[in-house]
Amino acid sequence: MCGIAGFLEPSDGRSPGELELRARRMGGRLVHRGPDSGGVWVDPAQGVGLAHRRLAILDLSPEGAQPMGSGTGRFVVTFNGEIYNFGELRAELEQAGHRFRGRSDTEVLLAAVERWGVAPALERFNGMYAFALWDRAERVLHLARDRMGEKPLYYGWFGATFLFGSELKALLAHPACGRDVDRNALALFVRHGYVPAPYTIYAGLRKLEPAGLLSVSSRRPGAQPVVRYWSHERAAARAVADPFRGTAAEAVDELHSLLSDSVKLRMQSDVPLGAFLSGGVDSSTVVALMQAQSTAPVRTFTIGFREASHDEAVHARAVARHLGTDHRELYVTPREALEVIPRLPSLYDEPFADSSQIPTFLVAQLTRRHVTVSLSGDGGDELFCGYTRYALDRFWGALRCVPAPLRSRLGRALRALPEPLWEGLVRSVAPLLPGGLATSLRVDRLQAAAEILALPTGQAMYRRLVSGWKEPSLLVPGAVEPPTVLTRPLPSPALPTFADQMMYLDALTYLPDDILAKVDRATMGVSLEARVPLLDHRLVELAWRLPLALKRRGGRAKWILRQVLYRYVPPALIERPKKGFAVPVGSWLRGPLRDWACDLLAEDRLRREGFLDPGLVRAALHRHLAGERDLQYYLWTILMFEAWLASDRGAAGAGADVAPALPEASCVA
Repeated sequence: MCGIAGFLEPSDGRSPGELELRARRMGGRLVHRGPDSGGVWVDPAQGVGLAHRRLAILDLSPEGAQPMGSGTGRFVVTFNGEIYNFGELRAELEQAGHRFRGRSDTEVLLAAVERWGVAPALERFNGMYAFALWDRAERVLHLARDRMGEKPLYYGWFGATFLFGSELKALLAHPACGRDVDRNALALFVRHGYVPAPYTIYAGLRKLEPAGLLSVSSRRPGAQPVVRYWSHERAAARAVADPFRGTAAEAVDELHSLLSDSVKLRMQSDVPLGAFLSGGVDSSTVVALMQAQSTAPVRTFTIGFREASHDEAVHARAVARHLGTDHRELYVTPREALEVIPRLPSLYDEPFADSSQIPTFLVAQLTRRHVTVSLSGDGGDELFCGYTRYALDRFWGALRCVPAPLRSRLGRALRALPEPLWEGLVRSVAPLLPGGLATSLRVDRLQAAAEILALPTGQAMYRRLVSGWKEPSLLVPGAVEPPTVLTRPLPSPALPTFADQMMYLDALTYLPDDILAKVDRATMGVSLEARVPLLDHRLVELAWRLPLALKRRGGRAKWILRQVLYRYVPPALIERPKKGFAVPVGSWLRGPLRDWACDLLAEDRLRREGFLDPGLVRAALHRHLAGERDLQYYLWTILMFEAWLASDRGAAGAGADVAPALPEASCVA
């Protein structure tokens, strides 16, 4: 795992030393991603600079150093990630006559590109990666990202200068890069809690979308189309044409076999390796398959909270004891969790409001004290129908039986009811309901149900479900939300049910832009490599072929994944309500974070900055602090923007570069 950065700019007579310095400054911002060593490569005649920071995982020798040139000298690459099937590809290339000097997957990448071409090589790779490949013969810079979006890659044009990097901070180190806030992207952020690809919080900078290949020519500067070498849409369409036709038992066997192989591939490492273990279905399955293929106890890690409502460490401990892992846990105090908050803006480079970013960072920090690589269970919910909202599939099916005009009128009428009437309804109905339903009955949920009645399509319902601030243009005056996956037509007939549609949309948006971004920044922030076996593209393609009845059965989410897990762990250790990986942000905002929140959301400050409507923000803050409504998610979103904005403006004013931790190698073409 590494950090990459670089540029393609007009060759206007700058000396090799000047280009080296620019590349080194960009790479220097990524030392945390690659603390072991670093290098730069420049071609002054073409205005190309490539930078690399190395976290050595495979082939720890100098033969694995980057930027790396191909055997013929035609290609130079700066590569972040892992190609897990590099051993198989290497054997095939050796049979074709290629000779390797080292043992790295980077060298296999270069040989594969020389043998098959860029796009065909990408189709053969099984891995997580983001790389920049300079073709010296064609004078073309190729940027590529893995299928699921595990590794990040940013880029942008500023005049005739093209920039790229693993994190935005690397691009901002180049003198050509602007840092103007994109108000329209801010509107997307307050809706989602993250800025969805291809946008970023900065005008002119973009995220390369998963499975994207972008080729930029020095002969023809300017924006180029992104080619998708793989897509969920095509995978879903193939699944409709060729669904899984075996029995449930055969499907479990197929999943077990593929997942075992995926885990095995991701256990390749020349440095210590472990796994995150929460005690839930996904991480327990990954750890069980690791332990089944290991000759020594697998190292597992979890963190716990003293608040019982947020603690799953006891369940992780029980699973670890049953599997016989070498388990470590850390109980986190509120103070330790709060100390992470000032680090969040620099970790993410743009506003990011998933509060589980805090425990994710803390478990990564604990894990890095013992190992350099950790496997994670992320992805199971999106592939195997794990989220609670997927259970709305039947509800939406029944709702569609009601004529749309009638639903719309009823929904509008209910939404027009005054809030005191809603509160009276809750007080009257709650005592008549069973305990679980009574505690979940809240005014905001009833109002949301009324709004859903008026929605015309399942896609609109999904967008409503995943939205934080429902009308971002009111909170961000003057903003217009740009188009996203959620506003484009869904593929048809490849997604037959509403649950399929929700999983599809989550896989394109929430998974790469929230879950995987969170894991990447938290782990790389402490120089830890995270690997995600459930997101092997072979597993993703199998999941699309499986009928919904194998994913959710008898009210149980992830049914088929549970069947694999129960071959190793008794159901009694797993069957419990899902808690998630949350922190008590709501109570913190009324307690230890109150002064911090009030300062960031001060009315005069908001008016001076001019991004958010002060009246809406202050009203939400007042209602939350007074205990009238739990508005923690809305407030955390705008607090993360304000904290990021303060950090960004401070960095812009300071203009300081981060010095590399170790001496770097350099190469001039």
